[in-house]
Amino acid sequence: MSPLTKKRIERFKNNRRGYWSLVIFIILLFTSLFAEIIANDKPILVFYHGHYYYPVFHTYPETTFGGEFGTETDYKDPQVAKLINSDGWIVMPPIEYAYKFSLGTKVLATPSAEHWLGTDDQGRDIAARMIYGFRLSVVFGLLLTIASSVIGIIIGALQGYFGGWFDIVMQRFLEIWDSVPSLLI
Repeated sequence: MSPLTKKRIERFKNNRRGYWSLVIFIILLFTSLFAEIIANDKPILVFYHGHYYYPVFHTYPETTFGGEFGTETDYKDPQVAKLINSDGWIVMPPIEYAYKFSLGTKVLATPSAEHWLGTDDQGRDIAARMIYGFRLSVVFGLLLTIASSVIGIIIGALQGYFGGWFDIVMQRFLEIWDSVPSLLI
């Protein structure tokens, strides 16, 4: 690393608010990448009849666990839980609700051990929705930034290479585009 880069990093570290904001953002981003393991209505791991199953990553029919139906297993169903626990065990995520509605949730529940931040007016767990929503927002923002940078670099390179009338036409187009705020939105 060059001395100039080291100096810039030190200056950034001295800005405590900016440095800790970056640390917190990285922790939240890393955490949200594992949203399915942190907040989901499906178990992380099921051990049944000597076999391991991973419902977070794969869909299993209820007949796999001794049920009657060939549809996707509802692990919150007391009968299914009883079947699995008779000859195995289940490891559920810390937040046992996904970002969508789950049967058995209370509408507008206050924060509790079951719903860390409560539920909304449609019975969806707010903590789970925040984890999934944070990931979606950050990934969308990063992809949008990368796409706009690539497009901007390509157009700028073409303007610089061809110059002349092409440069003038593209500059006027960008000026018109920037003058109408609703086009940017």
